[in-house]
Amino acid sequence: MGVQVVFVHGIRTSATMWRAQTEYLTSCGVTATAVDLPGHGTRRDGVFTLDGAFETIDHAVREAAARGPVLLVAHSMGGLVSIDYVGQEDPPPVAGFVAASCTAIPRGMGLATYRFLARRFDSLPDRGMWLTNYVLDRTLPTETRPDFGAGGYAFDAQDVALRSLSVLDLLTALARIEVPLWFVNGQYDQLRVNERLFIRIAPHAELIVVPRTSHLVTAMRPRVFNAVLSLAVATIERESAREDSAGEDSAGEDRAGEDSAGEGSGRGAPA
Repeated sequence: MGVQVVFVHGIRTSATMWRAQTEYLTSCGVTATAVDLPGHGTRRDGVFTLDGAFETIDHAVREAAARGPVLLVAHSMGGLVSIDYVGQEDPPPVAGFVAASCTAIPRGMGLATYRFLARRFDSLPDRGMWLTNYVLDRTLPTETRPDFGAGGYAFDAQDVALRSLSVLDLLTALARIEVPLWFVNGQYDQLRVNERLFIRIAPHAELIVVPRTSHLVTAMRPRVFNAVLSLAVATIERESAREDSAGEDSAGEDRAGEDSAGEGSGRGAPA
C-alpha cells in the first residue's frame, strides 16, 4: 500500500490552502486528504477546541493508516497541535511528519502579544480584510493566491484557538517523536523564534529554511514545498520497504527453523 498524506491547516484558513499540494501529490499517484479543524472552513459554525482538533486529526490519520503508512503535514497552528499529537506517550500511526512554520512555543509574552495584535487587527473595518488582501495579493503567486481564503476565514475561532495553544507541552512531545521529521520555515517567518531549541530537542529532524519567504511558505513557494513532500514520501516508502523486507526475512527464518526441527525429530523415529 502506498503512502497516505494527511494535511492540517493553520489558524483562520482551511483545507483549501493545500490545493497546490494535493493536486501535485495526486498527479504523482499519492493519496492526500486535507482536513478542516473545528471552527474553520466547512466547520466555521462550530467552536474550536483542542480536543476537537485532536479528534479531527486522529480520525483522518487512522482512516488513512488503514490504507498505508501516513505522512502528516501541518502548518502553523495546525503544526503546533500536530507536534503534540504525534509526540503522545502512546504514539499514533504516523510514519513521518512535516511541520511547517511552527517552531515556536506558544506561551508567555510572545503569545500574549500575538493575541493582542490579532484582536486589534480583527477590530479594523471589515475585520482587516482590506489589509489581508493587500498583503496576500503582493506576496502569493497567482497559482495559490485564491486557495488561501477559498474556504473562508475563521475570524471567530482565532482568539479561542490561540488561547488554547498555551497548554501544549511541545518540548516533551518533540522528545518523544521518533519518526522521520522535517521542519520547514520561511526565512522571514516570525515563528522561527525557537527553531534552534526544537532542533536540539529533536536532533534527528531535518531543518529546511526557504530563502526570501515568510510564514506562508506552503503558498509562497509551492514548488519548493512540493519537493519537500516528495522527499518525505520517498523516505517513508524506503523505510516501509525495508520493514517489509525484514519481516519477510524473519518469517523465512522461522519457517526454516520449523523445517529443521521436523527433520531432526524424523531422524530419531524407528524405521
